[in-house]
Amino acid sequence: MQVTETLNEGLKRGYAITVTAAELDAKVVEKLKEAQPEVEMKGFRKGKVPMPMLRKQFGQRVMGEAMQESIDGAMSEHMEKSGDRPAAQPEMVMADKDWKEGDDVLVNVSYEKLPDVPETDFSAIKLERMVVKADDESVQEALDNLATNAQNFEDRKKGSKAKDGDQVTFDFLGKVDGEAFEGGAAEDYPLVLGSNSFIPGFEEGLVGVKAGDEKDVEVSFPDDYQAAHLAGKAAVFECKIKAVKEPKAAEINDEMAKQFGAEDLAALKTQITERLEAEYAGAARAVTKRALLDALDGVVDFELPESLVEAEAGQIAHQLWHEENPEVEGHDHPEIETTDEHKKLAARRVKLGLLLADIGQKANVQVSDSEMTQAIMNQARQYPGQEKQFFEFVQQNAQFRQQLQAPMFEDKVVDHIFDAASVTEKEVSKDDLQAAVEKLEEE
Repeated sequence: MQVTETLNEGLKRGYAITVTAAELDAKVVEKLKEAQPEVEMKGFRKGKVPMPMLRKQFGQRVMGEAMQESIDGAMSEHMEKSGDRPAAQPEMVMADKDWKEGDDVLVNVSYEKLPDVPETDFSAIKLERMVVKADDESVQEALDNLATNAQNFEDRKKGSKAKDGDQVTFDFLGKVDGEAFEGGAAEDYPLVLGSNSFIPGFEEGLVGVKAGDEKDVEVSFPDDYQAAHLAGKAAVFECKIKAVKEPKAAEINDEMAKQFGAEDLAALKTQITERLEAEYAGAARAVTKRALLDALDGVVDFELPESLVEAEAGQIAHQLWHEENPEVEGHDHPEIETTDEHKKLAARRVKLGLLLADIGQKANVQVSDSEMTQAIMNQARQYPGQEKQFFEFVQQNAQFRQQLQAPMFEDKVVDHIFDAASVTEKEVSKDDLQAAVEKLEEE
């Protein structure tokens, strides 16, 4: 077997791999001998089928396997000796399209190798981390929101008309074509107008009613209604209004605090302060991370695999096109061309991706099994009632697991660099942090 270099240009590599006919034949014989003890054939005892018969019966099939194993073995040996790491799956092409048994096998292999990433002095990178303290105004705003969510309803003044947001207590009986239908009746039902709890048009039909009123609300079931026998049909709901109540925010006190699991109001304020400051810290970290990536992009430079940049530019262009054309859900659209701006952004992403991967590998950064399990469980919560199916999907889908792991790995590498870089803290206002976050979103 012979491997001859045919291309060495930047990161591009090309090789001609020759497997002689004798080497290939020896490999075929070796594989047939391995299988011989288990082969059964009419007229011969198990394991006693002669080699010529085996070759005639299985030779063609084994030939392909032997050829592939020989080429794969040559490539593995080459990668080990050269230290090359292909940026993508190497392209392999048979040089002789008219190859026949008894000929040498010549395969042309080409790929781009991953570049050698230079060492970076993280201590020379200077960063600023914003720190925001939760002020009294922000804590009070959060308390007011909680009080609104914990609202009660009190009877409106007698004769008052129901408004959007009010709670109407009523009896109702639904009919289609004059006949009552199953599940279409209830007594003393409390409905908050504007909650969209009922089919479209129903709640709007109760706006303006008063306690003691009787009103028929005419609506139509949606065409995609879950009960097929009602889908698309017109209905009349006979309603008897018993009470109209207006929302009243809960009083901010120890009792309200207990509704949210706190011991008292002081403890709830402490919890809110900690939650707000954790949110601020998360936003500040995102700003500092962008500053770090900008700094790395500026100080680190190395040659990039063209294939990776082109693929990333294509993905960027495709994603942006769909964002600009949200009405097109599938991929049945004209070919999307990449621009210089797409390629510039792609080059940055590829460079930083390779750099962070190299830093993480050298620092032995790893995502633990427990961290992956926690991430999977967090994702599973988005599919209530389907957790089992989700876990099975994750187990069978290595690509999805990689998608979950990649951002976790990146964050760990970023934290590793933060520890080595020069990071100073600066206390700023909530508005300053918000402006910095908005600037990130604009870029």
